[in-house]
Amino acid sequence: MAVNCFQCCHFYVTWDPKHPRGCKAYGFKTRELPSAVVLRSSGMECMKFEPKKGSGGA
Repeated sequence: MAVNCFQCCHFYVTWDPKHPRGCKAYGFKTRELPSAVVLRSSGMECMKFEPKKGSGGA
């Protein structure tokens, strides 16, 4: 199953229109989802995925 960057605490949205998505764990920005770049370049699923902490709100 593919890693969902939107559920990862390392994922962030950038202000760069050419590279709107980023990964703090790997330290890069990209147009696509960072997990897709990691999979394509390494042949392996992202090893740095960490689920976002829940807000605990009602």
